[in-house]
Amino acid sequence: MRARRVRVGLAGGLVGALALAGCGLKSGSPMADDVVPGSVGRGRPLDGASLTVTSKNFSENIILGQMIGLVFKAAGAEVLDRTNLPGSISAREAIVKGDADAMYEYTGTGWITYLGHAKPIPDPLKQWEAVRDEDRNNGVTWLPQSTLNNTYALAISRKNNIKYHLRTLSDVAALAKRNPAAVTICVENEFASRDDGLPGMEKAYGMSVPAANIKKMDAGIIYTQVSKSGSCLLGEVFTTDGRIRAMDLEVLVDDKHFFPNYNAAPVVHTRTFEKYPEIAALLDPVSRKLTTEVAQVLNAKVDVDGEDPHEVAKDWLIQEGFIEEG
Repeated sequence: MRARRVRVGLAGGLVGALALAGCGLKSGSPMADDVVPGSVGRGRPLDGASLTVTSKNFSENIILGQMIGLVFKAAGAEVLDRTNLPGSISAREAIVKGDADAMYEYTGTGWITYLGHAKPIPDPLKQWEAVRDEDRNNGVTWLPQSTLNNTYALAISRKNNIKYHLRTLSDVAALAKRNPAAVTICVENEFASRDDGLPGMEKAYGMSVPAANIKKMDAGIIYTQVSKSGSCLLGEVFTTDGRIRAMDLEVLVDDKHFFPNYNAAPVVHTRTFEKYPEIAALLDPVSRKLTTEVAQVLNAKVDVDGEDPHEVAKDWLIQEGFIEEG
């Protein structure tokens, strides 16, 4: 089971951690923003609705949860903010039980973690369709996914890649055969031992990295080591992490599509969706704008610059014209 991790505090330090601490309470706090419809929410289709939004407790998912809440607020709803719940299971249970109405979830997490499938579906659309269809039985409605794909990857610093010209994981496999000593990889303990982590990747690509060349460490340290140290040529990263751009890293293409797709998509408690089907028209345009690159920029504002996830979400929605200040 892939755990979705907290990214705050690893690169952004205490400022980022404090920003998250005030973002959402388990008991919930009313969203008090004075926002009005922009390109979505015209006619205020949620007037009179009382809706609760939730999220897991890492920066990206909190930002996405705040986006849903702000869109609902602009469309006329009273919104209770229950973002920043601890771990995947808490937020998932809130949606299933109807304690919360909507959040952004990840297709790979849905398919593997919640629905219990061992093998991911390589095609992103087919995986979303499979999750959508099966999760209906749990009272969860999946709306169309974004191209934002928060999955595993290996990254290299641009300055080191001047020498090696690596573009894909197949290039890494070729380098490992040609010059085994050159390939050093920094990874988390879990990634180092999981079948959908390093061992499975090595098998899929026919590469063998000497055990002495695999260095295990905390996720946050990996980015710094790859960027500034000579001890790691490559590092395990998440594709939407803001530190990729901030630390001038290049993500290598998973050309054999080994890693599962973790596309973000809104999920809604089905009874809520049946009562307010307008939610789809409110969130679909937002999801269409959410890409991996957009997520990197937004995540960096929180994890690198220490900004408040709520304000990051609000600024982006206003910038894109989805909502306006009241």
